[in-house]
Amino acid sequence: MGRAIAAALAALAAVTGCTVQPADGDGKGRSPVHIELPDGTPSPARTPPGDGGPGTAPDPPGDDKPSAAPPAPARVLWSRGATGRDVRELQARLRQVAWLFEGPTGTYGEQTERAVSGFQGKRGLPRTGRMDTVTWQRLLRMTREPGRWDLYLMGGQPADPPDPRCRAGRVLCIDKTSRTLRWMIDGRTVSTVAVRFGSSGTPTREGVFSIYWKSRDHVSTLYDSPMPYAMFFSGGQAVHYSADFAARGYAGASHGCVNVRDEAAIAELYAQVRDGDKVVVSW
Repeated sequence: MGRAIAAALAALAAVTGCTVQPADGDGKGRSPVHIELPDGTPSPARTPPGDGGPGTAPDPPGDDKPSAAPPAPARVLWSRGATGRDVRELQARLRQVAWLFEGPTGTYGEQTERAVSGFQGKRGLPRTGRMDTVTWQRLLRMTREPGRWDLYLMGGQPADPPDPRCRAGRVLCIDKTSRTLRWMIDGRTVSTVAVRFGSSGTPTREGVFSIYWKSRDHVSTLYDSPMPYAMFFSGGQAVHYSADFAARGYAGASHGCVNVRDEAAIAELYAQVRDGDKVVVSW
């Protein structure tokens, strides 16, 4: 009888590919068969991992610990409505990678918001239009530190203290260092505008001069270019409005004249300045 049972078990093992498992040494019964699954997949009949039972493989290190906390969300540095020097730097860097073509203005407006959103989307970042820490680090890696005239490419820079020769009378006080023109009366600054000068080949002359001729709709006979609101102070050199300066900023230069890019400002200045008013051009 026992031989018949053993033979039957052996036949079953041959058919199913299973092996009979004897009781473990502690006398406790275990699953009677170990099923060989493809690719060495362990049998589901094994004691579940981590129950502390004999013969159980230990859990992988750290598996019983909670998962790491998700990274903190990016902190917003600047967004629409922000102003200041940092916004100028952001705009100057966006210009370097051709995502912004205006300014820098120092004001985070619609154009800057749109440029930031485009920059983010191109690099798989959330398109918020707000400059956050993650976007800023990406932009820093792609650009160089802007210089002073990158930050003030289109004007807006503060004026340096006026030359002492400007402190008396009616004076157009022009400073090549800060690239500004102050209109001063008796030591008081009435208005200040950004200005541009001649190139190294055609420099703007320095010294003390006076306005000797005003020409509202002047056109240069030498260069055949418009010089609206021209106020001549030295030979053919004049203070006048420049559409090129308005469009290109300090990327260009004059032929020696003092260019103003703000047409409304120079129109007002032209109405106030008289023949004979002093002009001081200094470094």
